[in-house]
Amino acid sequence: MMRLLAAALLISPLAACAGGGGVKKDTRYVARDVNTLYRAAQERLDRRQYRIAAALFDEVERQHPYSPWARRAQLMSSFSYYMDREYAPAIDAAQRFLAIHPGNKDAAYAYYLIGISYYEQISDVTRDQKITQQASNALGEIIRRYPDSRYAADARLKVDLVQDHLAGKEMEIGRFYQRSSNWLAASIRFREVVDKYQTTSHAPEALFRLTECYLALGIPEEAKKSAAVLGANYPGNEWYERAYKLMQRHAPSS
Repeated sequence: MMRLLAAALLISPLAACAGGGGVKKDTRYVARDVNTLYRAAQERLDRRQYRIAAALFDEVERQHPYSPWARRAQLMSSFSYYMDREYAPAIDAAQRFLAIHPGNKDAAYAYYLIGISYYEQISDVTRDQKITQQASNALGEIIRRYPDSRYAADARLKVDLVQDHLAGKEMEIGRFYQRSSNWLAASIRFREVVDKYQTTSHAPEALFRLTECYLALGIPEEAKKSAAVLGANYPGNEWYERAYKLMQRHAPSS
């Protein structure tokens, strides 16, 4: 997907590859005309020397802030940082572009770079999910602002994965509370999954866990409701079979 999107910016990376050892030499302050400087940055990008390319694109903006090339360089800098897996400066460059040129025709691409830069930083569900939420927000912004763009199509796919990730985190916390017999706290987490992430793969288990929690809390009528919702939406699911057996064993008359 990135190769396709990069092509929209006239990027054609070659097979050569090099490290960032020449960054300081190539980007030290030397006054250069904008065409020479931009061409040098583009050549480094074509050679996949992303760190040097990003620094040179930054230099275009710094030396020629009022040139039409400066606007382009901001986006190219963001892309170069992204390709170098330097996500924080990639986000900063794209946000700077949007702050100065909010109505530009390439604004959708800037939003996309922000979204995928957050997305690439998503960690496993055992860790803090602040970045995951930021990815969800940023990708959602693309869909909201540019619903018919190719960036929105990719963002929708990623949002589904992000939502599943966030739901997984709620489930992990809920199971922890459940193992500690903190039934009320556990039920709140599972209810969050049912209410906010009902389209994810975690919804059936969340309904089963709610059934367990409500039975443990001594409110079988609520357990029956959760089991009924589970049966209505996932009739052949293993979690419904377990919920049915649980209700038959602990609250057959509910």
